[in-house]
Amino acid sequence: MTQNSNPVWFITGCSTGFGRELARLVIGRGWRAVVTARDRTKVADLAEGAEDRVLALSLDVTEADQIAASLRAAQDRFGRVDVLVNNAGYGYQSSIEEGEEDKIRAQFDANVFGLFALTRAVLPVMRAQRSGHILNITSVAGFVGFPASGYYAATKHAVEGFSDSLAAEVAPLGIRVTCIEPGPFRTDWAGRSLIQTPNAIADYAETAGARLKATSEKSGTQAGDPVRAGEAMIRVTEMENPPRHLVLGAWGYDAVTSRLKQRLAEIEAWRETSLGADYPET
Repeated sequence: MTQNSNPVWFITGCSTGFGRELARLVIGRGWRAVVTARDRTKVADLAEGAEDRVLALSLDVTEADQIAASLRAAQDRFGRVDVLVNNAGYGYQSSIEEGEEDKIRAQFDANVFGLFALTRAVLPVMRAQRSGHILNITSVAGFVGFPASGYYAATKHAVEGFSDSLAAEVAPLGIRVTCIEPGPFRTDWAGRSLIQTPNAIADYAETAGARLKATSEKSGTQAGDPVRAGEAMIRVTEMENPPRHLVLGAWGYDAVTSRLKQRLAEIEAWRETSLGADYPET
C-alpha cells in the first residue's frame, strides 16, 4: 500500500460478496474508503456513522462518465487513492457453442473493459503520488478454463495478462499490482449474480451441462469465507513486497498449482520442437 497510516481505498462492486465484506473490514479499521455499486442505495449503509471518511457512490464501470465522476468525487473528498480494488463483475456460464452474443459482450464490458477503464482513470492519481496498490479480483478461472465457463475464463485470463503488463510498467513508479484469484466462495457469484444459458445440445450434457447444474446446486455451501478473503487482501496491501498472485481457498490452490505443473511438464516435453522453430545458428 503505502506507509500512510490512514489510506484511501477505492472499492468497486460493494453491494454484496467480496466487495462488501472488504469494505466493512477497511471501514472497521478506521480507514477512508470510497465504496461503490451500480445502485448507491445498496452501499449507503456502509457510510452510516462514518460519513467523514466513507464516500458511497453510484458507479457502473461500463459507463465512462460515471468513472470520471467517481474519481473526481474521491479526489475532492480525500485528495488521493492508495488502494484500488477492481472487484465489480459477474459470472456467465454456457457451453462455448451455446453462448449468447449479447451476454458475452456484456460480461466483457463489465469484467474486462470496465476494469481497464477504471484502472486508466486511477493511474494518474497514483503516478502523482508515486505510490499505490491495485488489486484486480480475477479468479482461479484466470488459470483454468472449466466446462461452461469459457467466456468467464476468457475475461479473467484477459485481466491476468493485462495485470502482468501493468505491473511491469508501474513498478518503477512505486505502484504495486496483485491479482486476487479466488476459488469457490460463499458469495452471490454462483447464486443471484450468476447468468446462465441452459444447455440444450445433448453432446455437451456431460461437460458444460453437468457443470451448470453443479454450480447452481453448490451455491451457498462453498468452503471459501469472504471475510477471511478480505482480511488476506488487506494483509497483502500492508506488505513491503506483495505477491503478484494470491490464490484464495484450498480448492483454488489445488486447482491452480495442479494446472501450472501440468502446463510446465507439457512445455518441457516439447522442448526440442520449441527450440527447433528458430533459424539454425551460424
